[in-house]
Amino acid sequence: MKRIIIYYSNGGTTDLVAKTLAKNLNADLVRIHDLKNRDGFKNRLFASINAFRETKTDIIPAKVDLRGYDTVYFGTPTWNGNPTPAILTIIDRCDLRAKDVVIFATMDVNRGESNVKRLEEKVKLRGARVIESFTIATKDKNPEKLVSDTEAIIEIKDLKMY
Repeated sequence: MKRIIIYYSNGGTTDLVAKTLAKNLNADLVRIHDLKNRDGFKNRLFASINAFRETKTDIIPAKVDLRGYDTVYFGTPTWNGNPTPAILTIIDRCDLRAKDVVIFATMDVNRGESNVKRLEEKVKLRGARVIESFTIATKDKNPEKLVSDTEAIIEIKDLKMY
């Protein structure tokens, strides 16, 4: 069973979660980079508006070839209760027909569930089957705690099975 984790991270916490998943699940890893500057108060405000409106953005890589993968993980931070424009853009560019998908979202505060729900809707429309999803609260957690929380989710959700 071959797995790939496709994720976007702006502040680094989603990056740490994705890398922990990849290490523990022996999965390939693809980080999506948003070409828009999302740093600073003004840019973050516009980023939240873009996430709410589901505005597409320019990303690198522009596309990911999923042939040869059985399970695809999509991960993103939660921006104002929504998935990021970068992860929405890559999902719309992927052929997800007959793929099993696991969705995860990081969040400083609550509202990650609405992010996950929207991503589930998006990947189902692209022909995927959502087999699992989860959120990870990141507020005030050091890297060691994020790693241990991620490893606990791997065990609790039995992600090695997929």
